[in-house]
Amino acid sequence: MSLLDRLNEDMKKAMKDKDKQKLSVIRMVKSSLQNEQIKLGHELSEDEALTVLNRELKQRKDSLHEFEKANREDLASKIRDELTVLEDYMPEQLSEEELSAVIKETITEVGAASKADMGKVMGAIMPKVKGKADGGLVNRLVQQHLS
Repeated sequence: MSLLDRLNEDMKKAMKDKDKQKLSVIRMVKSSLQNEQIKLGHELSEDEALTVLNRELKQRKDSLHEFEKANREDLASKIRDELTVLEDYMPEQLSEEELSAVIKETITEVGAASKADMGKVMGAIMPKVKGKADGGLVNRLVQQHLS
């Protein structure tokens, strides 16, 4: 089942259950997906839809950080709820051990030897772990393996 199909099904369920929070988040995501589809001028592939979903997730995480910094617990709580809904649509995240294994394999593939090769490694690894791992964590682990 595609992401859009899943969102449509869950939207219907949220309407029936009168779950306003979930319904609101699903509508925002669907809107972002439709805007991206219009911008690109074709149906979104699963990979493109995942990119949009990642963007939405990152925006919420940034907002959460700012609200917590400003001691706005009321807004932070709302964003946490939105994050919970969004994370249901993300693919299962890789564990740190699995991610380390992928990083080691990629470092060997590109022949990286030092931190100067960081760009080559990141460029090769990000498409492999897209949507399955946080970019900051990947960056930190790559730096550890290259030092």
